[in-house]
Amino acid sequence: MLKKVLIVDDSPAESVLMQSFLQGAGYSAVALSDPTQIEQTLSVELPQLILLDVVMPGRNGFQACRELKNNDQFKAIPIVLVTSKNGESDKFWGMQQGADGYVIKPFTGPQLIGEVQRLIG
Repeated sequence: MLKKVLIVDDSPAESVLMQSFLQGAGYSAVALSDPTQIEQTLSVELPQLILLDVVMPGRNGFQACRELKNNDQFKAIPIVLVTSKNGESDKFWGMQQGADGYVIKPFTGPQLIGEVQRLIG
């Protein structure tokens, strides 16, 4: 059975790119554009990992990461922040929110898949 990854990104183009890289590497990928629907989607899809954009309307990735990591039901799921926020302070803040990995946009397929493989094999 393929390992499933949930992509949360409000950009359809970014989601399609990540899905393409993941599927090419043998993963199943589900995309979600609305960050307020993460918990609902997790309960249905049961992914092994979340790729989470930071800059999104309604709920940013830092908030979502912190809330997921403080939720007993979801805290064990690894989260990789995938974002254009490339400052060291951004990465530090993301890790403080509980992120397990950090990939800076624009990224390559090997960069993205490397983080996924590091966390879930």
